[in-house]
This record gives sequence, C-alpha cells and structure tokens, in this order.
Amino acid sequence: MSEQHSGAQPARTALSADDPHEIGGYRLHARLGSGGMGVVYLAHTPGGRPIALKAVRRELASDPEFRRRFAQEVASARRIHGLFTAQVIDSGVEDPTPWLATAYVSGPSLHEVVRRHGPLPARTVLLLLAGIAEALQAIHGAGVVHRDLKPANVLLAEDGPRVIDFGIARAADAAALTGTGLRIGTAAFMAPEQALGHPATPATDVFALGTLAAYVACGIAPFGNGPESSALYRVVHEHPDLTRVPHELYGLVSWCLAKQPEDRPQPAEVIASVRAHPLVCGMPEFTDGWLPRPVREELGGAATGGDTAWPAPPPFQATRTATARPGPAGVTPAAPGPAFPGPAFPGPRTGSGAWPDEQAPAPAPLPAPASVPAPGPGRPARGRRLPLLATLIVAGTLLAGAGAVYYLDDPAGEAQVTGGGPVTGPTGPTASAPATAGPTPTSAPGSAPPDPAAAYVPGYTKARLTAPDSGYEFDLTDGKVVPAETAAWYLARDGQALVPSEDSDSFVSDSGELTVAACLQGIETRPAAALPFAALAKTRPFCVRSPDGSEIAIVRLVEAPDDDSATILVDQYRRS
Repeated sequence: MSEQHSGAQPARTALSADDPHEIGGYRLHARLGSGGMGVVYLAHTPGGRPIALKAVRRELASDPEFRRRFAQEVASARRIHGLFTAQVIDSGVEDPTPWLATAYVSGPSLHEVVRRHGPLPARTVLLLLAGIAEALQAIHGAGVVHRDLKPANVLLAEDGPRVIDFGIARAADAAALTGTGLRIGTAAFMAPEQALGHPATPATDVFALGTLAAYVACGIAPFGNGPESSALYRVVHEHPDLTRVPHELYGLVSWCLAKQPEDRPQPAEVIASVRAHPLVCGMPEFTDGWLPRPVREELGGAATGGDTAWPAPPPFQATRTATARPGPAGVTPAAPGPAFPGPAFPGPRTGSGAWPDEQAPAPAPLPAPASVPAPGPGRPARGRRLPLLATLIVAGTLLAGAGAVYYLDDPAGEAQVTGGGPVTGPTGPTASAPATAGPTPTSAPGSAPPDPAAAYVPGYTKARLTAPDSGYEFDLTDGKVVPAETAAWYLARDGQALVPSEDSDSFVSDSGELTVAACLQGIETRPAAALPFAALAKTRPFCVRSPDGSEIAIVRLVEAPDDDSATILVDQYRRS
C-alpha cells in the first residue's frame, strides 16, 4: 500500500471480480496498487477530481485495536495541510472496510524513477530533500510521525515531491503485535531506534530522509538490501555505505544518518542547509529544469520545459558561519542578500551526480584519498607493529589482570571536540573556525601567519566504530571497520595499544578537548611515539594525521575489553 501507482501515468489495472465497485459513496474505476496495508483504487469526487482511495485489508479491519488507532491517525492526518503532502480528502473509519481517500498525484514514486532512470543529479536530490523536509514539518506539526518514509512513499510531480501514507503507519503497530506478522516500516530505511523496537520520533523520519536521499543519489540503499534481518543489523550496528554519494551531498546525508536521534538535524535545518548549498544558492524552486530531461518528459513536462538544461546558479563564494544551534557550517552567497546557514558539504566521496544532458555546475576538485593496496600474495608487508614492541610490553605489564578497559563515559556518542572544525555535540556539527576553499595563503608582511587548521574541513563526524578482534582495523579515511591489511590509513588494536599506520603522526591531549589546531601544534611539539591504553586515560582524546598530511582524525577510545575488540569514536577532517 506504499505506492499510489507504479508509472508516470497511472498503472491502472482493471477491477477484478473480487474488487468492490464502490466504497464510501465513491465509485471505483481501477486498481492503482496494493501492499501490506490493503489496496489502492482510483476514484473520483462528485465534481470529477481524481482521488486515491486506500481500502484496509480484511485482517486489519477485523482488529479492534487497529480500528481505534486508525481513527486517531486519520483524525491527525486530516490536520496536515502541507503543500508537499497528498492531502487527506475523506475517510470511513467506521465502515466495514476502513478506508482513506487522499489527493491523487499523477506521477511515479521515487522508487520507480530510480529503477527506470538511475540515480538523480545532486541538485535534484537537494530540492527533493527540501521539499520532503517541508512535508515532514507539516506532518510532525500535526503530531504525526510517518514511520515508513521511503522512495516508494514519495511521489514525483512536476512541481515537486508528494509524501504519502503518513496517516496509517502507527495504526498498524497494534496489529503487528497481535500476531498478524505485519512489520511497520521497511528494514533498509528504518532508523536504529525503530529497528530496536523503541518509540519512533520525528528524528526517526529524518534518518529515513537521509537514507532516501542516499538511495536516490546513488541507486542503492546505504545499508544494503538482502534479508530483512541483515538489513536491520546493519542499520543498528554498521556505518552507512556512502561511497557512491556525490560529495556535494555527503555532509547533509551523513548528518541525517547519525545513529543517535539527538544528533540529527531538524527538518528546518535540512531546508536551511539546502538553501545555503552552492548548487541552490538560496533558491530551492521547482521550476522548469529541476528534473533531468528523461524524467521531465515522462512526467509530461517536455511541452513546457523543452530541452533546456537546468540553469546554473549564480556565482558564489563559500564562507563558513556559525549557527545558533549546533549544526553544520554555513555557506553565504557572494551576491547581496540574506545568509542561509547550512553545511559546506565537504566529503571524501566522488560520483558526479550529474546527467550527461544536464549542465550542473562543476564542484571544486577534492584531494584524492590515499590508494588502498590490494590484498593478495604479492602485497608487501607493512611492518606496522614491530617498532612498538617495547611500548606494548610496558603497557601490558601496567594493565595485566585489569580486565576490560572502558575509557569514554559517553554511551550516546556526545563527546565534544571543539575548534578548528565542527563542534560535535548532541545536535550535529557546526563550524568554529573559518575554512578556505583553496591553498593556505601566505601572510602579508607584518600580518599574523595563517592558521594551518583553517585549511581543514569536516569529513565524517561521530563515527562509532567497533573492531571485533585483531582480524579487523579501523579505516580512518572512510570511517569503517575493515579486514586487517586492507586500509591505507588506519588504526588497529595490538595487545594493549592502538597502532596507527606507518608514517602517521599522533598526539595525545592532556585535557578532555582536542581541536584540529591543538592537534597540529601537538604533533609538531610533542608527538606521541605510541598509543598504549595506559596513556589514553578517560576523557583524553588523541589525534592521528595521515602520512600525506591531508587528513586528521580526532579519536576517543570508548572501550577495549580483554577479547581483543575495541570501540572508538572518530571525527575526521580533510584538507580543503
């Protein structure tokens, strides 16, 4: 029941002998789709306007608890008047077959668009993010949480997206608990708290929005497909795979996908971030050209949109500004006008996100990440642990018999790292130091020398990584746990210490805070020869600089049990 229909024009199927011909006084004309909740029919109002009438399936209709909640949710849904939602028109909560009628949208779902046309351009995805976030504002403002936001539940019209199926998701929760086997939500698009069975909140929908954006931008869900149990495990325990997400979108998508609900942006912050993006420049408008030509033609927009490519936004100059609420850095257009706070969208990812026939502005080039040697018999040994043997023996002697080591008393991952990059806290990253878009300038005679830390911009933040044993290591470039001997820049546990990759520089802070500037100064003045657990006392972060100096990771040790596993919390920065 998630898709209103499956094509740009209605995929109308003739009514079968088992289908009713009238529900609630509305004559049914065709089937538009079906799903776990029931069947969707095409009907018309007395005045001739088409509507999508959703009839609940028989098993749910016979559940008294479902009926009670369905009536409550429909009453809430009728208060939602967002321009990017399919408006509720009528309902029959007391009828033998409960039903809900919404405005009909003559357009395909995002799932169908991606299936037929592939990933959409970065600018199109940004506009979709803003439109869907505005829909979530209307939904949440009525006291409703969608709970099943996914590409199949977003329809595409010429003037923007329409979010559907927001009125009955919670009503089915009771039925799911009474043995019908119905699960509310789609595993690959669930938030961690939802997968664990915890109450859904507006932040749950924001996580789904980030997952949806990643899917639309690269064609695959960031937590993969496959069996539902596998997808649920990855959602809860693993970092999303954003390797194919265009770097223009990486910052905002990864912010929405924070594991902890309080670390995700509010829908209003998503909208502000899109407005501030250089591909949008304060004008998130669904005008001719916001869609790539093949999709536009499928929607019937070729007659009005023609073959014009989407217009390039006006020139801009990116600068970082702090927002009142801890959030991402902002981008201010160079032309006179209001500033719109939002992230600068730095990121390690490649992927053009542009269609061959569209003329999107080319992003500034990013430094290429260090190459990863391919594993195999011919691969040379890296020799990373022998130089630290003496240190490890000392550390092992100090900690022998001490049991598991827990250093970071921060179960929610809310440790703060301030200055020289984003402040990480319970509400997301925000800039605290300016960043340059090019090489670090030289100082004019008599002026203060430039701050080296200003050249670094945030990559990923609050990556909570757990290596299960010595057969795995932390890939600091991508913020992942990978098999040993596969990452180019890494941390690995070896006995009672963490070992960085060879030629990396390290520094251990004397306090509970560590900035990029303090890291660079510490590496120059007091570099750490080793990282034994004994030196990584509670609340003492440390940093690691990549061999080529292009990346910095600020790390906190969360725990290091005796089973050779280790958990760390990482904020990573890249030279712009």
